[in-house]
Amino acid sequence: MTWTLGEKFETPDGTVRWKALGSGEPVVLVHGTPYSSFLWRDIAPALAQTRTVYVFDHLGFGQSDQREGQDLSLAAHGRNFARLLDHWELSSPSVVAHDIGGAVALRTLLLEERSYSDLTLFDAVSGGEWERGLFQLILEHTDVFQQLPDYAHEALVASHLRHATRIGFRQEVLEAFLAPWRGAAGKAAFYRQYSQIRQKDTAAYETLLGGMSLPVRLIWGREDRILPPKYAHWLHARLPHAELHWIDGAGHLLQEDAPAQLMAYLTAPFPTGT
Repeated sequence: MTWTLGEKFETPDGTVRWKALGSGEPVVLVHGTPYSSFLWRDIAPALAQTRTVYVFDHLGFGQSDQREGQDLSLAAHGRNFARLLDHWELSSPSVVAHDIGGAVALRTLLLEERSYSDLTLFDAVSGGEWERGLFQLILEHTDVFQQLPDYAHEALVASHLRHATRIGFRQEVLEAFLAPWRGAAGKAAFYRQYSQIRQKDTAAYETLLGGMSLPVRLIWGREDRILPPKYAHWLHARLPHAELHWIDGAGHLLQEDAPAQLMAYLTAPFPTGT
């Protein structure tokens, strides 16, 4: 499936690929791991009917540079996102973030001190105790995972991807998500990024969450097995002014499981006075 990011932005650790679609008020879509901006392949063009939509691949992901020695921590992703916003000359865009994209967006807002007009977080890493499951095993045994034979590595990544969706992937979609992580370079890149994503980088801003005054919308799949509903409740407790919406029958990837319902929320105005 064709999804091409034709623009380039240089960071100290390599090239970030990005593109913009449509015209109107800006909205930036921020992906998580182990995904890429390909997650937005249907959402971005739909939003671009009325807005200017910016999408990009985090460094180390998708079509952006993958190489040894890159800083792929949440702190580094936050700095790179801040640089991108400056490069795009966006002083106060809407931001929509998913998975670790949530932590990146929050760090950029709270620690890199960039401004958003509003923020939507769905099935997002935000804070609390989220080092768990496969992610925790990779952190503790990175060297072991790096030695997996290619077939075992690919099976692990495919299984992990499938675990995030309740309805499953068409084969060509799964292939597109797997492509950046295949081969020796892709396998190294997969474990490189996972080994650097740490809870300490969300703990750094947790005390600042209560001071957020911008409009915030939270959306969560009730069947999310990656970040179960308790993480939505954790975040909502710290952002009591935020809207919290549930999507029944959907897992971690609302873009795949419930794109129409997700779009309905993304195109709905925030309530007046939030």
